[in-house]
Amino acid sequence: MEKPSEGGLRRSLGLFDVTLFFVVATTNLQWIATAAAAGPSSLVVWVLGGVALFVPLAVAVLFLSSRFPVEGGMYVWTKRAFGPAAGFMVGWTYWTSAVIYFPALLYFMAGNALYFGGSAAQANQTYYILAALAGMTLATLLNVVGLDVGKWLNNIGALCRWAVILLVVALGTAAWWKFGSATTFSPEALRPGTQLKDVLFWSTIALAWSGLESIPFMGGEVVRPRRTIPLGLALAAPLIAAIYIAGTAGVLAAIPARDVNPLLGAMQAIAQTAKRLGLPGLAPLGAVLVTASCLGSVGVWTGSAARIPFVAGLDRYLPEAFGRLHPRWRTPVTALLTQFAFAAALIVAGQSGASVRGAYDTLVSATVITTLLPFLYLFASAVKLRNEPAATGEARIAGAPVVVVASTAGFVTTAVSIVLAAFPADDEPNKGLAVAKLLALTVLVLASGAALYLRGRRLGRVTAVAAGE
Repeated sequence: MEKPSEGGLRRSLGLFDVTLFFVVATTNLQWIATAAAAGPSSLVVWVLGGVALFVPLAVAVLFLSSRFPVEGGMYVWTKRAFGPAAGFMVGWTYWTSAVIYFPALLYFMAGNALYFGGSAAQANQTYYILAALAGMTLATLLNVVGLDVGKWLNNIGALCRWAVILLVVALGTAAWWKFGSATTFSPEALRPGTQLKDVLFWSTIALAWSGLESIPFMGGEVVRPRRTIPLGLALAAPLIAAIYIAGTAGVLAAIPARDVNPLLGAMQAIAQTAKRLGLPGLAPLGAVLVTASCLGSVGVWTGSAARIPFVAGLDRYLPEAFGRLHPRWRTPVTALLTQFAFAAALIVAGQSGASVRGAYDTLVSATVITTLLPFLYLFASAVKLRNEPAATGEARIAGAPVVVVASTAGFVTTAVSIVLAAFPADDEPNKGLAVAKLLALTVLVLASGAALYLRGRRLGRVTAVAAGE
């Protein structure tokens, strides 16, 4: 067992764990289904999105995590570059978007689990609530016990995700060989469109490449982080690209793009192709793999996101209890349990009636912008901190000019995506109202974070004066 880091956290994540963590955090089977539903041109868009965001994000994260491998990642980097207020707001917006992401991911898991019987089945709201709560409970408990145990859920999820993609590609290839491809991959079909809806889709796919920033939030729990994080990312990058591109191609080879369900694409391809090939037993196997893959994602984001309120508790911007570790397992138990409570409330709200569900969907849409805002600070922090003295043992990934060019490209991509996120969908009946709701809820998230920061700063000063500091 590894010794605790300076902050009292136990260093539990080695190279194998970090590599698989990157794979689970950066890939999502939902994005594969979304891309396949858009047709074969999404294969080219995957490459463009990788160049526009994944490569710049990789350069910025590698530079910052190697120079400042501390618990809190983006929160700490922004605070160092632009001050405590900016650091707190980055942490707050990132954490709120992560918590609202949990129900969507868990509903996706529950929907795919219905294929355990071999085909999609009907389920009521109670099923989705109980299945989602069970997944969130498992991930939280394993993270409370510690990454010595919790990391295995993450690792199993990553391995299962790879197994799902291999199964999709194998079945797609078999279907192509026996029946012909369900999709035409001609040069014309591969050419991305340039209409507004196509450009909006480009920005969505670019965002699918994010997730590399997750493991540095747990930098204090990585063994030899200055070496392990860069090497883990180098090993994970080709696996991430293969999952997205090969997975999308496999789905399109199996079923036409017009028939792809954006929520169940991978599982849909497995079930339908297995049935056509006379191998119906593969559908339940696929359901097991997809479900385990989703649980791995929940485990990754549960642990990573909880480190934000933990570090904010250490800084006294949140109640001091958030900065305390469990006496036995050395984990931020208050942050984890509070996060669970918020996610559980959203899980129930998301399935509790049409009006509540509609409000929840609007709130999820609003978090698109608040998810993107922290990346502006991440890229700006890399540029501002590039000239600070190199740390002992730092892995020199790229020189200052490369960091500036990559971070500028990532900043521009993120800024454009924020603007595009404000555009309503084509099928939105009241576009003006949709934009107004989006902006209002974004302001609400930012204003609530600012209020928490000011309150914590005021109380922190009072505590310091009372203690005679």
